[in-house]
Amino acid sequence: MKTEEMAALHTAAFDGTRPWTAKEFADLLESDAAFSVGDTRAFALGHVIVDEAELLTLATSPSSRRRGLGRACLDAFVQEAKVRGATSAFLEVASDNTAALALYRSAGFEAAGCRRNYYKRRDGPPADAVVMRRALS
Repeated sequence: MKTEEMAALHTAAFDGTRPWTAKEFADLLESDAAFSVGDTRAFALGHVIVDEAELLTLATSPSSRRRGLGRACLDAFVQEAKVRGATSAFLEVASDNTAALALYRSAGFEAAGCRRNYYKRRDGPPADAVVMRRALS
């Protein structure tokens, strides 16, 4: 998947927040630690540092939601993280993103912390970030 496609999908998926640019995706993917899974309908981007994986973003096109694509990308992220030697995974999600929170909880992630007022919104107050963790063993 091209970084321009990632940026376009990220823009569509995260309406109301500042989307990531193609350059930001390219810069992240220059690292050997970083990887992406998915396609132009949904993708996940993460990295593994030593034995910890971090899900940096998971985006699903609004027209492709509720079809299991986000779950498939999350599962593929977990599998690739394991292959790369990760024994635990972390992510953060907006506290008001109920669909994502439900997805992550159903995949075994548990709340591990909170970052107050982390996500800035174009229209409205900022949202907290829920930090979540899951063992990968």
